Amino acid sequence: MLGRVRSAMAQLVGGLGSGGNPSSPPPAAVPAVPPPAPPPPPPAPPGPSSSTSSYREPPRSSFSRPAFLQLTPEELQLADDHTGRAVQSPRENRRRLPWSTGYAEVINAGKSQHNEDQACCEAVFVERRRYQRSNPVPKESSGDLEVCSKGLYFYYWGLFDGHAGSGAAVVASKLLHFHIRDQLRDLVDILLDPSLPPICLQESSRTVSAEPNKAPLAEADTEVPNSALPRFHMEKAVSHESLVVGAIENAFKLMDKQIEQERVTRLTTGGCCALAVVYLLGKFYVANAGDSRAIVIRNGEIIPMSREFTPETERQRLQFLGFLKPELLGNEFTHLEFPRRIQHKELGKKMLYRDQNMNGWAYKRIEEDDLKFPLVYGEGKKARMMATIGVTRGLGDHDLKVYSSNIHIKPFLSCIPEVCTYDLTQYEHCPDDVLVLGTDGLWDVTSNREVANIVFDVLMRYEPNDPCRYTMVAQELVVRSRGVLKERGWRLANDKLGSGDDISVFVIPLGGPGNYT
Repeated sequence: MLGRVRSAMAQLVGGLGSGGNPSSPPPAAVPAVPPPAPPPPPPAPPGPSSSTSSYREPPRSSFSRPAFLQLTPEELQLADDHTGRAVQSPRENRRRLPWSTGYAEVINAGKSQHNEDQACCEAVFVERRRYQRSNPVPKESSGDLEVCSKGLYFYYWGLFDGHAGSGAAVVASKLLHFHIRDQLRDLVDILLDPSLPPICLQESSRTVSAEPNKAPLAEADTEVPNSALPRFHMEKAVSHESLVVGAIENAFKLMDKQIEQERVTRLTTGGCCALAVVYLLGKFYVANAGDSRAIVIRNGEIIPMSREFTPETERQRLQFLGFLKPELLGNEFTHLEFPRRIQHKELGKKMLYRDQNMNGWAYKRIEEDDLKFPLVYGEGKKARMMATIGVTRGLGDHDLKVYSSNIHIKPFLSCIPEVCTYDLTQYEHCPDDVLVLGTDGLWDVTSNREVANIVFDVLMRYEPNDPCRYTMVAQELVVRSRGVLKERGWRLANDKLGSGDDISVFVIPLGGPGNYT
């Protein structure tokens, strides 16, 4: 095992030196201005919406880019060129993205055959399910463009950073928003009703009677046994916001399950990090599973809307799972962390360590089991779980194993995103306030502050009502992070090494002359 791990680490170091993506496993491991009026409701995909295999699409081609780019065959060939690395954006004379969103992308410098990033930007219609509530929703809403008599709309942006193949990223980019839509269908009337959500929905002859989210004692004079009083009084009040968060979390689980079930028929190789944003009823819901990142830039202030999930940031979760289920470590890894590899001659000595319960460090006497390879090893972008993968959340990777072994890594990978919310109605926004989404190819070489400075510099060159200004921001972010090709590779303005990874960026405007409804 030690020889296999050393071989894997040697490949990792070699990949980093050539500008490879350190979060990818080794190949051998095989509105101010209100948003624009929504388009007509799209037709629902065939099949029952409750099934994870309901959605079907044409067979996957060898190479594809986001449909909203509308690339011609010649442009598609240019986008696949690792040498020129031409930046791709939606053309001005073609369909604009919802909400005047800006987008840009560029292929990697040769670490993989194709661009393994994928993206999606849609306005999605959610048709309400037919049932009645004790407090019916008024037929006329307060003028919100997202609400209509048959349901409501949400706006959706998704970035999917693939590794070990683009199959999982392609499928997730085409289907995740449909899973979110289906999870929201039961919630349409509930979300439009200002009262607290019901705790229980009781179905009877296609009619649902809702139990108010409060203790039954307040409804009627029904006598309740004394033994039941404490339990009823301890019921939690659930917010509408938490229902949307739960719907997004469940959608990620169903998407991951569908990738697992159809990975052979769809050729959904590898896995992907997923960063999805939903705008619904005045709030942004930012869901992240992986090492992509989202930040709000408001009046020069930077507000992080996500955090990266890596072996370092999730060390304690990973160690706790290894502690509870040591069989998942295959008798080859230890769940403990040490500052460096332990040598056999150090048996019996005391060395610094930490386990799943510790943030600090302590000393322990080295035993035979401690000579196994650490579950989490390395620092920063070189940190790896099981010497294989540099991210700990995402979709797919169901067949990923430790290099040259039969130890599965999927049990340690979580598909559940962390969801952060941003309430647009709580702040006044100007046309220069934006939400920036980017895959790790952007953030590896460009800091939050540098991104904010680029956003400010570019927006100052364009009129506030110019719808192309956000696309220009996205292009500039990609160009500056990619750098310029010189004799020693792609270089930034400060002559440091530019990003050799795929880079994908969304720039979403938050405000303008007016107020959000």
